[in-house]
Amino acid sequence: MKKLSLFLITALMFAGIGISSETYAKDIIPVRPNVTQTTTIGMYQVGDDVKIYKEPNEDSQILYRVRWNNDEFFPSEIGFDNFFTVFLPKKNLALVSVTDFNDDWVEIIYNNSTGQTGWIKKDDPYKFMTWINFYNTYGKKYGLVLLKSAPETCKDIKAQTEDLAKTISTMNYPQKINLNVIRGNWALVSVFDLDKTPKTGYVRWRSDNGVRYFFPDIK
Repeated sequence: MKKLSLFLITALMFAGIGISSETYAKDIIPVRPNVTQTTTIGMYQVGDDVKIYKEPNEDSQILYRVRWNNDEFFPSEIGFDNFFTVFLPKKNLALVSVTDFNDDWVEIIYNNSTGQTGWIKKDDPYKFMTWINFYNTYGKKYGLVLLKSAPETCKDIKAQTEDLAKTISTMNYPQKINLNVIRGNWALVSVFDLDKTPKTGYVRWRSDNGVRYFFPDIK
């Protein structure tokens, strides 16, 4: 009987009874291009207790109250993965995607699986970054990484910011991609490939309809 009880306790522990895998934190950062959420305009650094409203005013319906720490997220039906675009506790980054904004509010995607949006009130105007600002801040600091399953043409390094411009080189196994400047949907980069020979030119970091192929390599 004791052996049976011990077996059941052990089985329950390994099965994780009562623990939702969506409730507990892990690092979150894009690894593949997001082809469905192409209308986002930037990101917002959220606090650990957020009210999401249907409209950008405090008399509007509250859709959710989101609370989280580095280990747990409430409500669990949303969870870390669905709420955050970037979540790196060691870097103090808790970023959600923004689809619209005004002086006091930002409209965010609060469920990445469904694309549902709502409004949160800004607690600091400097926490909102357009994509260009985000890349200029974190892309220049950490470099860029080519996302998995991005088109092969994204490896082409161009002489100018045009798809039909001359391809001056191609990245094969990039070890480091330094961002120099963003120009529209193109980025001037210096690529250090496996042969350690620097290659400098333009790569298409974002499609014309908003799909991002490169992302800051935050580590």
